[in-house]
Amino acid sequence: ADLASPLGPASARPYLDHAVLERALVQTGADAAWVGWGFVAEDPAFAELCEKVGVTFIGPGAEAMRRLGDKIGAKLLAEEVGVPVAPWSRGEVATLADAVRAGGEIGYPLMLKAAAGGGGRGIRMVASEEDLAGAFERTRQEAARAFGSGVVFAERLVTGARHVEVQVIAAGRTAWALGVRDCSVQRRNQKIIEESASPVLAAGQVAELKASAERLALAVGYRGACTVEFLYHPGERFFAFLEVNTRLQVEHPVTEITTGTDLVRLQLHVAGGGRLEGDRPGEAGHAIEAYSLHCIQGIERGVVVCSGGFTGLAGQAQQVGRDPQTPSISESIGHRDLGG
Repeated sequence: ADLASPLGPASARPYLDHAVLERALVQTGADAAWVGWGFVAEDPAFAELCEKVGVTFIGPGAEAMRRLGDKIGAKLLAEEVGVPVAPWSRGEVATLADAVRAGGEIGYPLMLKAAAGGGGRGIRMVASEEDLAGAFERTRQEAARAFGSGVVFAERLVTGARHVEVQVIAAGRTAWALGVRDCSVQRRNQKIIEESASPVLAAGQVAELKASAERLALAVGYRGACTVEFLYHPGERFFAFLEVNTRLQVEHPVTEITTGTDLVRLQLHVAGGGRLEGDRPGEAGHAIEAYSLHCIQGIERGVVVCSGGFTGLAGQAQQVGRDPQTPSISESIGHRDLGG
């Protein structure tokens, strides 16, 4: 960066303090704020703060963020615009009695999810009604700690499903669903492998997913980048809407490679009032992004680790600086259940 503005010690979490961020924006004379994929990227109050001080927030408007960022509201909207969803509680389960009633209606196994959740937190599988009471309280408490809201809902667990997501860039009245990524290889609800195109989807299914994602974006006049996530059951050929991430995701380069686009450039273009004109970019080739299990296991232990660099991609890929006892991505890629 040409100019840096210190926010304070990281231990004080100044990157979440709106007063500190406002002061930095004003003092530096910033005319736009691009916050990437972390911290306040999905905070509608920060988008409103930017508007208040005359700074362009490079992302969706606060109202669109609220409508799609809330998982309950997003599911209700999906139903309105004809996007398929799995059986669910159709609202908050505020009490254990509500949860028991919802479980009886949608069946088991089910998932309890935080309406404001993300990153694999605030989500718990419930195999039967006997497990519901403990899971309900733990999920509510975890959600309240992590997201400041204990609101949860119930949803049928789609077993044996693939996790696929559609990358969207939108400019209010126009939306492009650029590509579909497959992120089924996960560990404790954290994505390990991202690839595009999905190895299990036919062209017609890809087109159906893209059309569904575009309908959701257009329904709220969305501006910017977002990811619309689905479950897909290959045996039943069934799609179920999961959620919308109202920001650019870390895995966006997978789509950039297969579509020849620059998503950050498109974010800037749309934020500056630009339109999406011409034909939607097509997809070609295949791209894979992998997260190092060495890093993820370190983070789970509360340790920030350096994974080193990769010197090759093959059955005998060698990772520079890797502990030989830690499995490499090439050794783990074939396993759909990586534990937890």
